Amino acid sequence: MKTKNTHASSPTKARTGIDGFDEITHGGLPRGRTTLLEGGPGSGKTIMALQTLVNGARLDNEPGIFVACEESAERIMANATKFGWDLVALQKKKLFFLDAQPNPDLVVSGSFDLGGMLAALEAKAREMKARRFVFDAVDVLLALLHDPMAERREMYRLHGWLLANNFTALITAKVAGPETANRPQLGFMQFMVDCAVVLNHEVVQGVSQRNLRVVKYRGSAFEENESPFLIGPGGLEVAGVREPGTGGAPVTTERVSSGVPRLDTMLDGGYYRGASVLITGSPGTAKSTLSGAFAEAACTRGERTLFVSFDSEVNEVVRNLASVQIRLGRFVKNGRLRLVAVRTITASAEIHLMRIKNLVREHRARCVVIDPVSALSKAGNEGTVHSVAERLVDWMKAAGITLVCTSLLDEPVGQVEGTPLQISTLVDTWIHLNYLIQSGERNRGLSVVKSRGTPHSNQVRELLLSNAGVTLADVNTAGGEVLMGTLRWEKEQALQARRIESEATAKLKHATLESEEAELEVRLKAVQLELAAKRVEKDLLSRAAAGRSVELASDHLHLRDLRGVDKT
Repeated sequence: MKTKNTHASSPTKARTGIDGFDEITHGGLPRGRTTLLEGGPGSGKTIMALQTLVNGARLDNEPGIFVACEESAERIMANATKFGWDLVALQKKKLFFLDAQPNPDLVVSGSFDLGGMLAALEAKAREMKARRFVFDAVDVLLALLHDPMAERREMYRLHGWLLANNFTALITAKVAGPETANRPQLGFMQFMVDCAVVLNHEVVQGVSQRNLRVVKYRGSAFEENESPFLIGPGGLEVAGVREPGTGGAPVTTERVSSGVPRLDTMLDGGYYRGASVLITGSPGTAKSTLSGAFAEAACTRGERTLFVSFDSEVNEVVRNLASVQIRLGRFVKNGRLRLVAVRTITASAEIHLMRIKNLVREHRARCVVIDPVSALSKAGNEGTVHSVAERLVDWMKAAGITLVCTSLLDEPVGQVEGTPLQISTLVDTWIHLNYLIQSGERNRGLSVVKSRGTPHSNQVRELLLSNAGVTLADVNTAGGEVLMGTLRWEKEQALQARRIESEATAKLKHATLESEEAELEVRLKAVQLELAAKRVEKDLLSRAAAGRSVELASDHLHLRDLRGVDKT
């Protein structure tokens, strides 16, 4: 049973414990007052009334009494078994069911009133210290009177008794059905009670739609618009809207990879943690591929991820993405990734939203992929799908979940100012994929339309898918146009050829210079050898001249000695 509720019980309000309803009523039902639940057949009146009684007993320890005026208590309990409320355990001390439905063979003779039943209920309430009451389908019981004035009198008797005992009460009644078509006198009940809620269940273009509206609430503010709801595995779940300035995850500058490194570069490091990302494009532009790359990157980081596909079956998603080296099967097996295939024709957009929220809670996902979110705008959902998309983004942000969703665009190439759900104004990052036809080829282009809070590339890049993986091509332009496909390949080849030619020319010049350098070095060495020889020869000549001078001086002295000449 859903018991998560941020509104604590207050002295003036009694919380219902129903997701979303306590938000739109700013706390719950008026405590010690009477609330009227009106709706057609199958609108969920009995479920909502019983769920409120059960949650009061469980969450606020307020025992309650359920008075069944149409179905038997046994059938009501049997029908509620699927919600997991364990009514049998609660019946021991906190819940009491009273069968008050008239026998179909009953013939009314004379008049009667509710005094005897109320006296018995008051004694039971004192015994179990009951604080909450439900009178389910009280209009069925009042119909036995066959007198509008008597019906009004007994209704006021019941209302006065509830107020006198300070019970928090719910009264359910039918509207817009064949049983009430000739009984407009029941309309006074809305004026009598302090709070009135109308539940609707209708089919729009073949799609079931449920919503409720708080018509009045004395002494309290409340959300006046219709709020969609569904009957899920835990009872009623109402699509409440988070109040501005409340809740929400802390803003962070942490980045998470898109799964494509070159796209991360275009986004200055990737997506922000907890951001909402929209990938738009025509069919076949690789929206699912980019969302799959993100899912793989998240799982690789060790983050639990939910992938909801409205287009393909689970095995098809795994097979198709494996063709571009995005291998999700391993993460499905180890439980890190939960892949869910859904068909939009099975439920309304509101129901799909609440199912997605339940899946996120069950899997404890930090990253979510919805492919494509535009599938929610199928027939019957046109009037509600924008609200669904807005609440989807808002809820993911409040939970700190990084959301990547794709959206199919049918507009002509280049016209990307809006999306069918008008979700492009809500998301933080918008990536657009398109086809560019050049020279008889259809190629994929990628551009970042916006990315709040971060610098991002304004270039259009070609998105390449191959059995080697997913990447973005280098930017090549000609005449102001981005070249893709064969034209890009031809320019890359021409640039490569020029680069090779330039490298060859440079190598040849380098070799020539090396040869000339070697030749000069040889010549320099020869000159150096010749210079050294000259120096040696010069040195020898100098030494020979010095030797001759010494020899001549010695001979001269010897001659003088021979001649007997004085040495002086």
